[in-house]
Amino acid sequence: MNAKYTNVAIVDDHALFRKGLKMLINNIAHHEVTMEAANGQLFIEALQPDKLPDIVLLDIRMPELDGYDTAGWLSEHYPQVAILALSTMDDEAAIIKMIQKGAKGYVLKNAETDELHKAIKSVLEQGYFYNNHITHKVISTIGGVMNGSSTIATIINLTEREKEFLKLVCTELSYAEIAKCMFLSPRTIDGYREALFEKFQVKSRVGLVLYAIKRGIVIL
Repeated sequence: MNAKYTNVAIVDDHALFRKGLKMLINNIAHHEVTMEAANGQLFIEALQPDKLPDIVLLDIRMPELDGYDTAGWLSEHYPQVAILALSTMDDEAAIIKMIQKGAKGYVLKNAETDELHKAIKSVLEQGYFYNNHITHKVISTIGGVMNGSSTIATIINLTEREKEFLKLVCTELSYAEIAKCMFLSPRTIDGYREALFEKFQVKSRVGLVLYAIKRGIVIL
């Protein structure tokens, strides 16, 4: 039985980078680059509803239509297509904005081949990929914002204590430190964590943070 191929699209305005990335992707077993575009507008115009890619490797800085607007359009019209941001931009604002626009992962262009392969696999199988460097930047930024104000939006089906817990999860505090802040036992904190995992359908703390950003539960 033939293995299913992963169809990949590359959207980047640097032709040499696209060609090199295409060769790299095509050398990964059961992966094939089926679309290339120099910007978001050309990508959208070339999309065929019956031949959609499984995942798009999307640059941010591009003429005509940048990565932010392309990701937003794609999330609205074809949410089944996974978006993996691939950029030289290492600042927190860019990372968070791409998450808000629907990106499932963020990889820097200086990443090793193995990390890119891992990112593609993780986005398609688990729904997201953010390495330790990117995760630290996101959580540090949110933590800095949240130290100055109450930033948890009202959301149905969250208790006040769950909102408080979620706010603390979006900081760099450990679960043990969160338990002390809330004057609760570690076991109770574990209960809050598992309850939110279930409500948000995520499997990790990173998943909680990313869900909170994307859904506007955490307001930056």
